[in-house]
Amino acid sequence: MEAIRGIILKIASVTTFIVMASLIKVTSDHVPAGEAVFFRSFFALPVILIWLIFKRDLKTGLKTSHPMQHLWRGLVGTVAMGLGFTGLGLLPLPEVTAIGYAAPLLTVILAAMFLGEQVRAFRLSAVVLGLVGVLIVLSPRLEAFSNSDLASRETLGATVVLMGAGCAALAQVFIRKMVFTEKTSAIVFYFTVTSTLLSLLTIPFGWEMPGPREAMLLILAGLFGGIGQILLTSSYRFADASVIAPFEYTSMILALGIGYFVFNETPTLTMLAGAFLVILAGVLIIWRERKLGLERSKQRKVMTPQG
Repeated sequence: MEAIRGIILKIASVTTFIVMASLIKVTSDHVPAGEAVFFRSFFALPVILIWLIFKRDLKTGLKTSHPMQHLWRGLVGTVAMGLGFTGLGLLPLPEVTAIGYAAPLLTVILAAMFLGEQVRAFRLSAVVLGLVGVLIVLSPRLEAFSNSDLASRETLGATVVLMGAGCAALAQVFIRKMVFTEKTSAIVFYFTVTSTLLSLLTIPFGWEMPGPREAMLLILAGLFGGIGQILLTSSYRFADASVIAPFEYTSMILALGIGYFVFNETPTLTMLAGAFLVILAGVLIIWRERKLGLERSKQRKVMTPQG
């Protein structure tokens, strides 16, 4: 029963984040990405603080012994968010979502490089399969390079979203290291504070005064972002990551639906084929991680002396 609750919370978090991205996309023609990052972060803070108070975790949960780790994680994560928001204004929502799936694949590679995690043939093959899928999604946009059309909105969008996925993967590597010494509540809170402050550095690059409608949408995006983070964090309390992680890919169904009915975006067969390969690769990696986790658990039980 708890696993089902975890799955429901995971799907709810995915839905909330897609709605948040859609709200950002609606305002992207007028509001710069840096300004959108500010609204997304600043208005998520009250939600997170209320959550911490409700958990009675406000005092102890925010203690940290590695403030610089939070700073670096916040810097990389903020850049990832800004690039992703930029891409939302340049590409269809399903395409941004599909390219974003490159992040967990790149995390495998970066974790091997910086954390010394072992990557065996199966996971490496799955990563390669997923990256092929990403290239398929990107292929129509990369054609602009061969035509010397470097100013193409689509080409720029594909580039920044892929860069954002790379930064998101690097942020995940920081988090994998931080979870051994830092509480989840501290990681969530200090990232939100850091991204709020860093977004203010983009003011000289041209913020726009949002109209009442845009301001409301941006505030809602921040509130949804905070709620989504809480739902995501809570989902891991009720089920193992390997159980709920595959439900991340429900975001593609939601993105296709919102893209079609709200933004009049019709997905291409190329994008769908590439997205399928990326999702398949992600599920294979999750399945392999779950299998290895079960094997390690069995080994520990065998090695544990029976009294």
